[in-house]
Amino acid sequence: MRKPADPRRKMLASVLAWEGAHVSFDTAVNGVSAKLRGVRPEGLPYSLWELLEHIRLAQRDILDFCINPKYRAKKWPDSYWPKKPTPANAGAWRKSIAAVRVDRRALQKLALDASIDLDALIPHGDGQTYLREILLATDHAAYHVGEMVTVRRLLGAWKPA
Repeated sequence: MRKPADPRRKMLASVLAWEGAHVSFDTAVNGVSAKLRGVRPEGLPYSLWELLEHIRLAQRDILDFCINPKYRAKKWPDSYWPKKPTPANAGAWRKSIAAVRVDRRALQKLALDASIDLDALIPHGDGQTYLREILLATDHAAYHVGEMVTVRRLLGAWKPA
């Protein structure tokens, strides 16, 4: 008989896609008009595309750091932001959203994996634990999802619930 998941691990996994205190990533990217994806509102340095790609790139890097013993740190900030404010096409937008979801599920799986001691140091790191990295991914995404909502509000593309 399989042992039920630790409730703390379940909570940690669920917080990666939470809507407890704010909208989720999925809500923030849902229904964005193609014509607005690359627009930088006046006074803000990022478009929705730039924020989406930044979330994807950073989350992917955090996941890679957790699971890849041959991980190599990327160059900050160049490797964590797209080169252009607009996606190449609608497919690039959809692909980026799908990649965020895939990597989020992988982080959730990591959080639920009872064979991983969440408090253990990541062997190839310099003091980071698995718990820290999962919380980092959660916090980072939440911060930028909030920015996405702000960008959408400024572009007149946000309908509050």
